[in-house]
Amino acid sequence: MKFVHGVKADITADIVYMMCPMHLLKLEEMIRGLDEGQVLEILTDYDGALEDIPQWCDRTGNEFIGLDEDEDYYRFYIKKDTLGKKGMQNDHRVHRGIQR
Repeated sequence: MKFVHGVKADITADIVYMMCPMHLLKLEEMIRGLDEGQVLEILTDYDGALEDIPQWCDRTGNEFIGLDEDEDYYRFYIKKDTLGKKGMQNDHRVHRGIQR
């Protein structure tokens, strides 16, 4: 796990106390609204996010910058990447293919 400090985010989504799968749903919703190169900060206390968010970044092509651990929650930092746009498009095509 990559720990970072002092990362400046362009936007923050506070989903502390929200149940799974809100961390991934909110992440996908928020990243779509960002411009390429902008950084999203996700605040969550859900331990499953430690695996889920980096895996989501790998799958979609967005950059997982790292995380910072506060006393009561985690701060995840994700940078929207050009590959992220392609990754999400490809991901949707896969899902459409499975649904048929």
